[in-house]
Amino acid sequence: MAKISPSSNPEKEENLIDYVKQMQSLGADFMHMDVMDGNFVQNKCLNASLVNNVNKNTVISLDVHLMVENPKEHILNYIYAGANIITIHYESYKNITDLLEDINTIRTTNHTLVGISLKPNTDINVISKILKLFDLVLIMTVEPGKSGQKFMDSVISKIKALKQQIVENNLNTLIEVDGGVNMDNAKQIVDAGADILVMGNAIYNATNKKEVIDYVHSL
Repeated sequence: MAKISPSSNPEKEENLIDYVKQMQSLGADFMHMDVMDGNFVQNKCLNASLVNNVNKNTVISLDVHLMVENPKEHILNYIYAGANIITIHYESYKNITDLLEDINTIRTTNHTLVGISLKPNTDINVISKILKLFDLVLIMTVEPGKSGQKFMDSVISKIKALKQQIVENNLNTLIEVDGGVNMDNAKQIVDAGADILVMGNAIYNATNKKEVIDYVHSL
């Protein structure tokens, strides 16, 4: 059964707590919290205080995706705000030492799960030697930072290749896919090896949101 992580984007921040409560009541597995600093991506949203308010008012697991230029400045703030998963971008790092330090910080603080995210043009082989360090790999199928972009079909082969590495190394690492995911391509993505689907507009604009969640769970 595939799992679903509805995205905080495109809901307005002032309505986010109610939206998360709704997703929780409909059976969503996680809530994907898109954090943007205005530098790594153009937009800026979801400060740690808002994530903390969401955490205080809900019980759903918070899947915090840091689209930020300097993750080290943000990681602890979001962990203490209530993140269950912290996903950092490989492209945010200039060297492997800083990346390894931040992985260790996440893993040793509040038993937070560690995710790594890759942009569409980043080869999965850049993390092959350290794949065992991650609980989750987030494959971006669009350029991060803007909701409503079209899914890139070329990323399917990337998901398959990553799944093969996970199986061959007998790992429990989950594959999460984000960007243009909808009911038309969800099965193809899960068949390629994805475990968790992030949905933004596809669930936000759906007339029957529970139908979307139930469909993903059926895959």
